[in-house]
Amino acid sequence: MSDSNKPERKPITKDDIARLRMTLPKVMDLRKEEPDRPDDAEDDAMGIVPILEDSCTKIEVPLSAEEIRAFQIYASMLRAKNKVLNLTTIVDDEGIAMRHFIDSLTLCSYIREEEQHQSGKTLKLADVGTGAGFPGLPIKISMPEVSVTLMDSLAKRLNFLQEVVDELALEDVSLVHCRAEDGGRDRKYREKYDIVTARAVAPLPVLAEYCLPFVRVGGVFLAMKGHAEEEVKDASKAIALLGGTIEKSDTFRLPGTDMDRTIVVVRKIRPTPARFPRKAGTPSKEPI
Repeated sequence: MSDSNKPERKPITKDDIARLRMTLPKVMDLRKEEPDRPDDAEDDAMGIVPILEDSCTKIEVPLSAEEIRAFQIYASMLRAKNKVLNLTTIVDDEGIAMRHFIDSLTLCSYIREEEQHQSGKTLKLADVGTGAGFPGLPIKISMPEVSVTLMDSLAKRLNFLQEVVDELALEDVSLVHCRAEDGGRDRKYREKYDIVTARAVAPLPVLAEYCLPFVRVGGVFLAMKGHAEEEVKDASKAIALLGGTIEKSDTFRLPGTDMDRTIVVVRKIRPTPARFPRKAGTPSKEPI
């Protein structure tokens, strides 16, 4: 074809460029498109697997492959929800595995002792101020025979925990929205539990007023603390007034860390006086 037969090319004007820009998307995703993948939440927390496998043997709480997978899913859901709801400042695999899961599971040996003490009956456990589910949900995963009630004052946290319970198909788990002081005066919950636990930063006298009203006579309150020798001494009067007695206090180091832990076992030997717990906010402001 000769040059004379070629179609005449018009120069591109600024108006042509403007019209072209109008037809293009305002945001272009230049990342390589990935194929759709099934939901594999447990793969997002693979780092917790060797930590759990190693540490659970040190605390004598064997975990099956199915239980470890449940912890992987729990960790992944915790991290995802933590982006929109402040559940924890600990979001790395090692931190979640050790400071949340293994720390919670250190209670299992005490619960097994109670199972023997109660001749194998199904134990009812309440976790007061459960937050992101610790220690109650890890205990439930490892000891599914225990009936677990998770109590918290924030409905959004309980909504998240319900999602985890549903995802893991956990049975016999109840969620109660209440402040500890209010729940402890409610006949539905007062002195109804064989074991009550709390993993909180409140001083032991305050925790005792929160928790002992929930414990049935003959049951135990398991307080999870840091190194707390002086705190235990200071709490003896409050615990006695609330109907309990300190049975023992065990201090140990969390495996593979430099963190000291103390578990205080408080036996309920008589009913808590009706005036306790006091109205919401009083125990923390005016400890016994």
